[in-house]
Amino acid sequence: MNLPNKLSVVRIVLVPVMMFFYLATFIDPWGKFVACAIFIVAAITDLLDGKIARKTGQVTDLGKLLDPTADRLLYNCGLLLVVADQTIPMPYGVIALAILLFRDFIISGIRQVAASKGVVVAAVLSGKIKAILHYIQIPMFIFYAGSSLFTGAFWDVFNQVLFIAAFVVFAMATLVTIWSIFDYSYKNKFVFQENNTKKEEVNSQKEKDSNEEK
Repeated sequence: MNLPNKLSVVRIVLVPVMMFFYLATFIDPWGKFVACAIFIVAAITDLLDGKIARKTGQVTDLGKLLDPTADRLLYNCGLLLVVADQTIPMPYGVIALAILLFRDFIISGIRQVAASKGVVVAAVLSGKIKAILHYIQIPMFIFYAGSSLFTGAFWDVFNQVLFIAAFVVFAMATLVTIWSIFDYSYKNKFVFQENNTKKEEVNSQKEKDSNEEK
């Protein structure tokens, strides 16, 4: 197993560890802060594994499975934590989580149909922006879940500012998630056509679009 794939495995392993510390109320607020740190470390591995794989030519079929699986586990479980305890107020958190899960379901379906036709679905800009925004807003809310347990004038102001900032990024992440659903669907609508163009031509065009977005 190469280094990028090991980083993806590490990210998967860190998810239940993060959840344990977040839910370990007997060590609050420090459990929340540890969970926040673990989430940030896991998010960094996501930035590293793809870059290393492309730069060193270590892109593998296993990596194509592990990387998106690890990503979805991380931000879906992270968002689930702050939604379940209503750190993100109802009904906004539930709506955002439902949109995120629906988006992943749609993208997975597109990729499966494309794979059955021998076509590679390239990443799109909206998907990358979505991931970055989730990797920012989720640890902000996790940290807020811990810092909100402190009292005092300083913490009251700090927590209010942190919550507003996190909620703004949260709103942006949700909007971009919706955008990415339409973005992926539009740019890959060809996979649902009965008479596809040659897969070499399609893959060439997808690679060109991906390069233009970088």
